Amino acid sequence: MKKLKLSISILMLTFVLVACGSVDKTTTTKNTSGNGNQKTEITGQNSSKYYKTVLKNGKYQVSKSRGVSTQQNSNNFNLKSFDKGMLDISKKVFSTDKYVFQEGQYISSERTQNWLGRYSKKNPSGLNPKKVKGKLVPEYIQQINEQDYLVPVGKNLSLGGMTIGIGVNSIYYYQKEQYGATYEKKLTNDQIKYQGKLAAQKILNRLRKNNKLKNIPIVFALYKQAPDDSLIGGNFYAYSVNKNGANKISSWNKVNQKKYVFPIADGEKSPNSNDASSFNEFKSQVQNYFPNLSGITAQAQYNDGALTGMHVNVNTQFYSQTEVTSFTQYLQTAAQKYLPANAPIDITVSSAQGVQSFLSRGSNDRSFTFHIFDSF
Repeated sequence: MKKLKLSISILMLTFVLVACGSVDKTTTTKNTSGNGNQKTEITGQNSSKYYKTVLKNGKYQVSKSRGVSTQQNSNNFNLKSFDKGMLDISKKVFSTDKYVFQEGQYISSERTQNWLGRYSKKNPSGLNPKKVKGKLVPEYIQQINEQDYLVPVGKNLSLGGMTIGIGVNSIYYYQKEQYGATYEKKLTNDQIKYQGKLAAQKILNRLRKNNKLKNIPIVFALYKQAPDDSLIGGNFYAYSVNKNGANKISSWNKVNQKKYVFPIADGEKSPNSNDASSFNEFKSQVQNYFPNLSGITAQAQYNDGALTGMHVNVNTQFYSQTEVTSFTQYLQTAAQKYLPANAPIDITVSSAQGVQSFLSRGSNDRSFTFHIFDSF
């Protein structure tokens, strides 16, 4: 299962993150660290759906807090859903035609870890409430991520905006004693909404103290995390745009985003009966055609009740290349016939040895394309 999750995550990352093509612009910017000039390059843009990105001295600028979210979160689907959702919300404010994407460069790993900790005398910047002896006090804030958006100014790039994602727990996991059993406490939606907005206001106050961030628009995106054992990521539920110099968050925009696992479990409400029926028919046809399958599931996302994407995962027990090839060709036909139209869909075919093939169709495409991973 871990191999399957890793394979899916790698493929999802390929389509979700910023698309990098050939370098199409080179400029020189002043190195603020005092080490002279840095050669800054802007990558090509394969589609207006994606941001151009920044290379400095030929290297990608990784986040200053890189790795902290991975340490804090055991559900890989949460991590990928969080990153993609932040980009989607950022596009509402920072146009891909005008802005260039860069991983967060202003909030360090140490600062992020302190913010994610509990408030105490030793850690006065902790965003989670302090411990109270004899009382269960949940930790609410689980993830913090920064994305920077730059604008070309002459031959230089200037910081034009920032998005801060805040991941809030839906379940608080805790131990009553060190190395003891793990218990869980479900958090209410009111708690999740309140704590996310409270953390956002505190972070905004802190960021505005930095002269470089004092007058830029800062977007906050609030995310409700899925449980650790969930096969889908969580959902963004609100975002706020704080224009140049604003120190107080005055309003929030609701995000109506939901994710589901197909087939729908007994007793759960279907997001769309037609989509659920279409997937079940697809699953039935494929399993009847090829018996050596371990399972077929899908993660589907809905925004404002409309299907905006589906990731289908097919586990096989194929051993020969001819089986993989025949199966992938059949999947192309079956997916086109049975799966919902007018939404981007990708299908990952995997075995215990890794990914065997991959199919995809864009929202405006008529048919699926595929790639078979040959064995050498």
